[in-house]
Amino acid sequence: MAKKPMILVTGANGQLGKELKQLSPSFPQFDFIFLSREDLPIHHFEMVRHYFKTYQPDYLINCAAYTAVDRAEQEKELAFQVNAEAVGVLAAVCKENNCRFIHISSDYVFDGTATTPYKEIFLPHPTSVYGASKLEGEKQALQLNPDSIIIRTSWVYSEFGKNFVRTMVKLMQEKAEINVVNDQLGSPTYAADLAEAILQIFSFRQWHSGIYNFSNKGIISWYDFAVAIKELTGSNCKVNPISTSEYPTLAKRPAYSVLDNSKIQQVFGIQLKDWRESLETCLIRLK
Repeated sequence: MAKKPMILVTGANGQLGKELKQLSPSFPQFDFIFLSREDLPIHHFEMVRHYFKTYQPDYLINCAAYTAVDRAEQEKELAFQVNAEAVGVLAAVCKENNCRFIHISSDYVFDGTATTPYKEIFLPHPTSVYGASKLEGEKQALQLNPDSIIIRTSWVYSEFGKNFVRTMVKLMQEKAEINVVNDQLGSPTYAADLAEAILQIFSFRQWHSGIYNFSNKGIISWYDFAVAIKELTGSNCKVNPISTSEYPTLAKRPAYSVLDNSKIQQVFGIQLKDWRESLETCLIRLK
């Protein structure tokens, strides 16, 4: 029997890693290996080489990342080690081993001053350490392995881990009212939809390297997002809109994070779901 192509997933305990694991039985044409940060810390480069020798994967999805946006302002070295240097090593090792590489990046590579959705060709300009580390990771990946695919995504949530949706559901159960920022616009991304898109890319007949955007359809504020969560869960909690200036954070957030997703749809034929439909699915699963 012919050996199935093997997909190695790093950062398997994160939101996207867990969604990929849930979805993997629907893609029986592949074998999967899921490695958590404990199994394989991607900034331990000798371990990375050892795992490649052991498993000889055909595809690598790097879901491992340093995602503590505010803490990154004080842990710059660690953020760059995980989000940039380690990504370069993974990309290079993939090239050496003839393994296809997909890396997940972020809307934070942009400064959020645009007024129309960000296309892949727009000039990045990060305003936070996290954003700068993610941009450097993209550069390292494409420099050391031009055959890489980078997927930029925004406002990622799922039924797993720490994210906006889970936080809101919890707060709405505990509090009579909450304040949510109303002047930052973007498009949520349900990690399960992103996982499906990635596996569709692997199933596509041709590999097209480069940078792609992916999020759900629709443009909303965090406040709109919270109101939808309130409606869909039937909560009585009062949601108040506030400005970014009323909710100061260590790292600057992009005021406008909307990504133009037309390229990934045209190249790989990927269908995007509406943000509200995906939110509904996630909340049903959370129950």
